[in-house]
Amino acid sequence: MKSGPKMCVVDCGPLTVEKAKLVTFAEGTVTVPTTVAIFQHPHHGVILWDTGCNDAVSDPEKAEAYWGPGVREGFGAQAFTRNHAIDRQLDFMGIQPKDVRYVIYSHLHLDHAGGMSYFPNAVHVMQRDELRYALFPDEWTQAVYVQNDFQDLHKLNVLEVEGDYDLFGDGTFKLIKAPGHTPGMQVLLVTLQHRGRLMLGADVAHQRDQFEALIPMPFDWSCHAMTSSRKKIKQLERSGIPLYLCHEPSEFAALPQRGKYWD
Repeated sequence: MKSGPKMCVVDCGPLTVEKAKLVTFAEGTVTVPTTVAIFQHPHHGVILWDTGCNDAVSDPEKAEAYWGPGVREGFGAQAFTRNHAIDRQLDFMGIQPKDVRYVIYSHLHLDHAGGMSYFPNAVHVMQRDELRYALFPDEWTQAVYVQNDFQDLHKLNVLEVEGDYDLFGDGTFKLIKAPGHTPGMQVLLVTLQHRGRLMLGADVAHQRDQFEALIPMPFDWSCHAMTSSRKKIKQLERSGIPLYLCHEPSEFAALPQRGKYWD
């Protein structure tokens, strides 16, 4: 029997914020992870789903220059350390940046695309709409599209996709376009040989209660598109495909980590 990919996750951006910054009109404060998935594929090598925050964020002064004044504090990233950055997390696993063959981006916000420049040898997969918007965003979303994350973009091998896409043509890594939070937001539907199908939902919603109630996030690009996309993903979840949201602590905790894998 042929072997398939195996998966684990790491937290590449712990954030402590007012919940209202994630879920409109919510009360209280939440501490959330930023989920990055690491796949080791027998034929396609190491594949990443998102890259978390850039290592500059671990230093208050560097963060002010890299993210912009007040952004680190505004998004509650003070607990982010150098060891949270994806290059260091991979190093702990014995994986070097040059070993990464594919980096797939759910979208290009600062907590998802911060590690882009770490992987010069990889194919970087993103929605065309997302890339175009990220480079010239509306004024009110500029804070979450950090242009320093894209400084090496023109040196990279970028695969722009438009709409749903079967990355390897075998159904194992399917990208589902789900605009709303951003123009080119996408969800990863992956099929593991023994575990079966699952969806990594990234920021199709930030919290489970928000997802269920179709409540927007203040930075959502389009509430209308967000509602349509969530309903599409809800139907897949009803059909029996589990969904894991990037910033929902309980769902991050349910995924394999610290030397454990799903395959």
